[in-house]
Amino acid sequence: MYLLRVIAFPLSLLYAAVVHLRNYLYDINVFRSRSFETPTICIGNLNVGGSGKTPMTEYLIEMLKNEYRLAVLSRGYKRKSKGFLVARANSRVEDLGDEPYQLFKKFPEVTIAVDADRIRGISLLEQEIKPDIILLDDAFQHRRVKPGFSLLLTSYGNIYPKDWYLPTGNLRDGKREAKRADVIIVTKCPTEIDGSERKSIIDALRPKPHQKVLFCGLTYSPQLKGPKDPIDLAALNDKTVALVTGIADPDPLVDYLKDQNVLFRHLRYADHHFFSDSEVDTFKTYEVILTTEKDHTRLEEKLENLYYLEVRHHFSEQDALVLKNDIERYLKLCQ
Repeated sequence: MYLLRVIAFPLSLLYAAVVHLRNYLYDINVFRSRSFETPTICIGNLNVGGSGKTPMTEYLIEMLKNEYRLAVLSRGYKRKSKGFLVARANSRVEDLGDEPYQLFKKFPEVTIAVDADRIRGISLLEQEIKPDIILLDDAFQHRRVKPGFSLLLTSYGNIYPKDWYLPTGNLRDGKREAKRADVIIVTKCPTEIDGSERKSIIDALRPKPHQKVLFCGLTYSPQLKGPKDPIDLAALNDKTVALVTGIADPDPLVDYLKDQNVLFRHLRYADHHFFSDSEVDTFKTYEVILTTEKDHTRLEEKLENLYYLEVRHHFSEQDALVLKNDIERYLKLCQ
């Protein structure tokens, strides 16, 4: 894989040129960005997957749902439906895509909608739902919409200044576009990160004067959720266990399970992978299948011995307060 990425370097230069030209045309208003009356909060990144956008969307939902009427708009990547769609009681993961379906199952009180055309999606939400706030999941690179407030996520293990453009690296947007973010959040940080390392990362990110840089890590539930009552990880000690992942970066989960002394075989697939019948038959040879919450949405109707661990972003008390205050300040300005 490394050799292929090196060979593809000339293509990455071409890709970078196209990305920079596109953004420049937006910057000089040859291509137009549209703002909306409804407050819009964008959650996104500059690279391809793996920075924790869905858990961050969940974090914002938990923060705001008791005070505001929320709607979430996502592209619905790899869904089998077309156009604008609002999640309903009979919606399937194939209709919405795995991440919006996960949000819908977890927060049935929140409107979850999908549309690849973000302008149409926001317009229809304003007409049909009239939410107080629209959360734009994975929308930082969609310049046709100008959000009111933007969170830019970057993973601790691969911050964007140290990355390169596709296909040699994982960047899908220009590094300089980070200037459009209101808050930059370094995700998946280890618990022992200290002040000097934070400063080193902030120096590498080179935030603009108006930007805050915050840090968070992932925390996993101590119990597995499955077809019956939750079980402790210790219950797996005498079982044959497969860990099935179809996400961009399963390493934090793998590391967590190893730290908990869980013995397993890792069956790794591409992000958003829809599992075939033959793959499911292989999974059935194990006594227990562990998976991520996102992958669970695509496997729950196919397996009886399927369990997953919930994951959340965890901020320090100070960083959590900074994020909350900045968002509340933005929302007050919209009133």
